[in-house]
Amino acid sequence: MTAGAPDDARAFHGTRPGDDFFADADDAADHAGAEDHTGAGYADENGVAGDARDTEWNPTADSVRPVRGRHRVMKQRGGLARSSTVLGVGVIAAVGAGGIATAEGGKPSVHVAMQDLSSMAHSLPDEARSLPGVGHLLPGGSDSSGTRTDPLTGAGVTAEDAERGTTDAGEALRERILQQAEQQQDQAESAVERAAEDAAAKKAAEEAAQQKEAARKKAAAEQQKAEEAARRKAEAERLAKLAKSYTLPVSSYTLTSRFGDAGSMWSSGYHTGLDFAAPTGTPLKAIHTATVKEAGWSGSYGYRTVLELDDGTELWYCHQSSISVSVGQKVSTGQVIGRVGATGNVTGPHLHLEVHPGGGAAIDPFAWLEKDGITP
Repeated sequence: MTAGAPDDARAFHGTRPGDDFFADADDAADHAGAEDHTGAGYADENGVAGDARDTEWNPTADSVRPVRGRHRVMKQRGGLARSSTVLGVGVIAAVGAGGIATAEGGKPSVHVAMQDLSSMAHSLPDEARSLPGVGHLLPGGSDSSGTRTDPLTGAGVTAEDAERGTTDAGEALRERILQQAEQQQDQAESAVERAAEDAAAKKAAEEAAQQKEAARKKAAAEQQKAEEAARRKAEAERLAKLAKSYTLPVSSYTLTSRFGDAGSMWSSGYHTGLDFAAPTGTPLKAIHTATVKEAGWSGSYGYRTVLELDDGTELWYCHQSSISVSVGQKVSTGQVIGRVGATGNVTGPHLHLEVHPGGGAAIDPFAWLEKDGITP
């Protein structure tokens, strides 16, 4: 480049390893003058050469206007200056391999020729490849500690992610988030299923318990019903059997006074037997097989016959008109033992029947006869 080149024309020289980088043509001219130890390379406004160190500088409006995009760097012996390194790295990061720089408006554009990034990086000094936050972005670069690092897009990629073929950290994070969400969804669905299963099991258990209880009650009711039927059947059979061995004392009668009736006619104040009213001379029959214990006159009872059963129960036949048996005689069911009369303390002919279990106090003859299968 010559001194007459445009001030703002951007150019880069020496893109081979070891060459200098210049911001524009003026920098290249300055650099040429700096290497000329005799002061050559400087010319005044009339084109007269001179020594820059011996010339007075008179600033003008053009010479003092702000310089934009210019970086004047002096070449240092033995390699690139650090500022040149930073400038080169900045250009590499901003433009990229084979990029095109654009001049300011109205200025002609200059093509920027760049070497391949990988080949150029190997020619950079160690301090450029080890710059914090920059060196590890270059192929074969490392951070300031000298430790090789992975590219930014591979940060956070685990070995498991790599086995699945994932090399991008964002994609790996996305997959982990989706996987975690799926696991949480599976856990929630499993919890819902377990709750439903528990509820169904509880409901089934309750229904089974209810069915079991219902079956138990039904079985108990059926058993009770069967037992009741069996009891009734047994009682009917017993009464039928007793009916064959028991009989009423008279065949034709009318019940008048019952056991327990109150009145002044009885010395105890109440009636102690059951009265069968019948005409005088009506036959009196033995209710059951028995032995004649007494037979004869008995005061207010008139003529009375006492039969003793095998269990010790005494049957009193009172107010008889006649007696047909004697003491100690064995009689059978239905055998005639006397006749209806009106002897003793009476108001008319009738049989006054009393029942004394074990020879003790009198009980209701009506209930006793029913117990033995006979209903008066």
